[in-house]
Amino acid sequence: MTRSEGRKRVVIVGATGMVGGHALRYALDDAAVERVTTIGRRPIGLSHPKLNEVLHDDFADCSALAGSLSQQDAAVFCLGAYTGAVSDAELRRVTVDYTIEFARVLRGSSPAAAFSFLSGNGGIRLDEAVSPSHGTRARPRRRCLRQGFRACTSSAPGTSTQYSRAESPISAIA
Repeated sequence: MTRSEGRKRVVIVGATGMVGGHALRYALDDAAVERVTTIGRRPIGLSHPKLNEVLHDDFADCSALAGSLSQQDAAVFCLGAYTGAVSDAELRRVTVDYTIEFARVLRGSSPAAAFSFLSGNGGIRLDEAVSPSHGTRARPRRRCLRQGFRACTSSAPGTSTQYSRAESPISAIA
């Protein structure tokens, strides 16, 4: 696919979830978005001319995604786990470690891309990833910024439906 002038290429990770599903719909409806690549563990079950779907099982190692992440303008990372639904160790692994690994490969493949972590009600923000039993605080947002992203945002709205069109998770970074 040839690149259209001024239009964006966006990656959405976790588009089968509530938050990722909203981000996907915004991106597909946004005229400024040329191409949407979804990356997830299972098919999204949707067909659209802008859509490219990539299945990936092991987010502990995102190296295999380097080709799919090449020439992207922005990524919206929505893969996560609900606080209290999994152990503290699993929450940290999914919410923090997977995010940092994905961001590492994105940065190497698309150095000018923006990065955004979105979480839903019951989720946590990257800069608030806390293990209550251990009192440790992870700082993956700062790690992402240190990697040199032109923009690195993290948000956890009460529900993902609170976004207006002007505040869409896509317009914030793309």
